[in-house]
Amino acid sequence: MGVPIWVGGRLWGVMSAGSRAEPLPADTEERLAGFTDLAATAIANADAKAALTASKTRIVTAGDQARRRLERDLHDGAQQRLVSVGLQLRALQRALPPESSALAAELDRSVAEVTGALDDLRETARGIHPAILAEGGLRPALRTLARRSPVPVELEVRTGGRLPESVEVSAYYVVAEALTNAAKHGHATAVSVQAEVTGHTLYVAVRDDGAGGADFTRGTGLAGLRDRVEAIGGQFLLDSPPGAGTVLRAEFPV
Repeated sequence: MGVPIWVGGRLWGVMSAGSRAEPLPADTEERLAGFTDLAATAIANADAKAALTASKTRIVTAGDQARRRLERDLHDGAQQRLVSVGLQLRALQRALPPESSALAAELDRSVAEVTGALDDLRETARGIHPAILAEGGLRPALRTLARRSPVPVELEVRTGGRLPESVEVSAYYVVAEALTNAAKHGHATAVSVQAEVTGHTLYVAVRDDGAGGADFTRGTGLAGLRDRVEAIGGQFLLDSPPGAGTVLRAEFPV
């Protein structure tokens, strides 16, 4: 006796049963049909989950590529023009006669404004897609994050060589968000960051001694990080009891 398995309107397979000793029970067809309905539901759910994961992966990849293009455009375009303007203003300063003190002061203010705008633009570009990550990989990028953090960071990185780009970018943003949250929301006084490749997995852990109480519903960017990690087949774990600090772990297949 056989019962077809239909998934999404297409024939996926068949469930069959037979007996060599005695006739099958009278309700065999009905029982097989009930089981194949369950099987079809499970298969459809698995297909939908796989399709959703693939869609998330495409979205994350497209977003990273767009950020990289934007960072490159800012560096090659607006940043270089601001550098050129700054050099021209300094050349004008050097060419001024000594008696032009008022104009010299005005040029000083203009140079300061251009320098400030250039610094702001560089900071924005780093937030969009850090160039050091693309050039040097995860280790120097995490060192830069630790150095810029307002909270002292104990950093330990054992990743060997370069990792897949999607893994490096996701791990970088996990650590960046964790450090921001530790300082801004957790009011931590110390943070430890560990990144290590074991076998075929990159393990990232960020621990702080802050206020704890972090969760995925408070708008701290954790839900977006979880989606990003899971989109490339990883796992994202959060342990943040109130008053006991926060531990954030992410695992990435490499």
